[in-house]
Amino acid sequence: MSGGRAPARRRAVALGYDNERDHAPRVTATGAGSVADRILEAAREHGVPIREDRDLAEALAQLDLWQAIPPELYAVIAEVFAWAYRANREYGRG
Repeated sequence: MSGGRAPARRRAVALGYDNERDHAPRVTATGAGSVADRILEAAREHGVPIREDRDLAEALAQLDLWQAIPPELYAVIAEVFAWAYRANREYGRG
């Protein structure tokens, strides 16, 4: 026996935010394995910046689809959204 941990399964979570409708960003897609791969493929096809953060993905994956993120994740999600806005600006997508 190797005693090591099994490789983590790829997980992806997509967030969306409509400032006219939502009080906080919502989980708009979530999945593991091949579903995660399809989420990432769709993001790439639509020019959506992708940020890898295994711990955050695991935390967000505990939420239901369309559920708003909880207040305890506001600060970290604000950092992610700021990163995405900068990435869009730098690459001329926003």
